[in-house]
Amino acid sequence: MPCYSLDGLTPVVDPSAYVHPSAVLIGDVIVGPRCYIGPLASLRGDFGRIVLEEGANLQDTCVMHGFPDSDTVIERDGHVGHGAVLHGCRVGADALIGINAVVLDYARIGARSIVSAGALVKARFTCAEQSLVVGSPARVTRRLSDEEVAWKQAGTREYQLLGQRCSSLVECAPLSAVEADRPRISHSEHRPKAASST
Repeated sequence: MPCYSLDGLTPVVDPSAYVHPSAVLIGDVIVGPRCYIGPLASLRGDFGRIVLEEGANLQDTCVMHGFPDSDTVIERDGHVGHGAVLHGCRVGADALIGINAVVLDYARIGARSIVSAGALVKARFTCAEQSLVVGSPARVTRRLSDEEVAWKQAGTREYQLLGQRCSSLVECAPLSAVEADRPRISHSEHRPKAASST
């Protein structure tokens, strides 16, 4: 992975975390145990600190950045969907940020909450635990059910397992044709089902 020390601060990655080789880590970045960081993610700790706590995942093309002296944090088991941008905010434990959502400075997403795909969470926004956050600008629409939280948790477990599976990732040249009886990727028995609320 491209990893850069800046002003004497070198990114820290726990040995049990998986960081895709195309992800970029710069400066004051701390990646905790069992985290997953996907392809082309950018973690720029060149102004503020970037932290992923244990079991968090940051999927492909996500960006984490912040203003000087700020912390941008994904707490334990936080889950950030493809293309999301986190800037100087805090994502609570076991919360989910949907695909292409943007969460701005000093916003605090409550534990076990879900921010819908494409939402724009304004600076200094806060929400209670287990909130459904929707829209642009985002607002809380209701409390999540325990079933919806369980759906999110199952998805996060899939990404924690994916981090382990990626130990078998090998760079290779593509084939020129599909093989006869091509196998399919097998999934864990805990594969999440689609939720209707997001």
